[in-house]
Amino acid sequence: MREGPEPKRPLLLAFYLPQFHPVPENDAWWGRGFTEWTNVVRARPLFEGHYQPHLPGELGFYDLRLPEVREQQAALARDHGIDGFCYYHYWFGAGRRTLERPFHEVLRTGSPDFPFCLAWANENWTREWDAGDRSVLMPQQYSDEDDEAHGRFLMEAFADRRYIKVDGRPLFLVYRVQKLPDPKKTFGRWRQMARDHGFPDLYLIRFETHGDFRDPATFGCDASAEFLPHGVFEVLAPMLPPGCNPGNAVFSYDDVARHFATRDPVSWVRHPCVLPGWDNSPRQPDGKVVAITGTSVATYDWWLRRAIERAETEHPDQPIVFLNAWNEWAEGAHLEPDERNGRAYLEATLGALAWRGYAPRSGISGPPVSPASAEERYRELYDQYVVLQREHTAFLQTMERRVTQAVEPLERELAQARHDAARLAGLVGELREASSATAGPDRLRTRLARLRVSLGSGDRSGPDG
Repeated sequence: MREGPEPKRPLLLAFYLPQFHPVPENDAWWGRGFTEWTNVVRARPLFEGHYQPHLPGELGFYDLRLPEVREQQAALARDHGIDGFCYYHYWFGAGRRTLERPFHEVLRTGSPDFPFCLAWANENWTREWDAGDRSVLMPQQYSDEDDEAHGRFLMEAFADRRYIKVDGRPLFLVYRVQKLPDPKKTFGRWRQMARDHGFPDLYLIRFETHGDFRDPATFGCDASAEFLPHGVFEVLAPMLPPGCNPGNAVFSYDDVARHFATRDPVSWVRHPCVLPGWDNSPRQPDGKVVAITGTSVATYDWWLRRAIERAETEHPDQPIVFLNAWNEWAEGAHLEPDERNGRAYLEATLGALAWRGYAPRSGISGPPVSPASAEERYRELYDQYVVLQREHTAFLQTMERRVTQAVEPLERELAQARHDAARLAGLVGELREASSATAGPDRLRTRLARLRVSLGSGDRSGPDG
């Protein structure tokens, strides 16, 4: 039995990766049609006990351009106690964005009717998938003018009734706040814009990443959030499983869960984070992999229960638990069903809530979202038709080129084989004639000499030689 006032039910928010549809940038960098699935399917085990590849279960290799997929995801999450998606948001400066289509359509259509917030993934995109400064594909840039433009976009998202708010304040997360030139100035501008739009303020959370675990107030934020596997290197030593490249960093899932479930509180608001696993080997070459192995549903269930307790007791006014992640398939962090575990992690999520006496939230309060007009729906369907036609044509052209490239050498080999067979048949005929009983000795010697020369010449000039 609980004692004292009834605690506020924690929000369970799952990070959501939108990189499951083609975009021009990825087409240019990685090849036409690239999505996160491209990385996922080519993964292979690298050491003893290494679980790869992670292949999707009931949702399949989906395309996030399809509204039906987004509806299925939201229904699955809602039914298992997850309260909202935290969409990764890519704003590189000067209004340059990518992977925005899924969220844009969620915002524009009002569907799915499922809560959400945004996490600004403000970092360079690089060929090594490491957010570093080498082999930069798309740099992250900042300016005062861009703060204004970015803020205007955010206010539009914040105004949606589905947008998650803490005491009326839109919740917004920043991945690498330490990279902003003047975070207090940027956030001050956005807070004022929020007040001008009728919100009491913003609720700003900084991720604890890249070895920076300082008080969020240092940057003008209200709270911090764990973002594993960031922080693991600072407290745990990697293992070396049998057959593992010593350049890889491999950690025990049980050790990670035990440490972060029982860590001491800090003086500020730090929201806990739980992950079902981590393994970036689909994105990284052997020798640069970070993996948390030995994952189990039982340990995840125990860890999530501790995180819910921490959120209730340490920050009862705004209890939030982040789940990393809903669909990070190429980093081995997904609650979505896979072939190996099915819905087991989702069922454990629901079970952890039930253990504390909580049920899934059934819906969203607020006025209904106006459905798209017939004209808007027609334009959307037409745009999708044009995209599919273009992709269909490009696919056929690509396959035709590949078939031609495959057939041409085979046709050359077939022509050469026919030429060789004709030559061989002629030689056999000559051999028979030379060995006939009626042939004289001189003629026999002449024919045999010609046969030796022909067989020894290795003539491969082809039918035109």
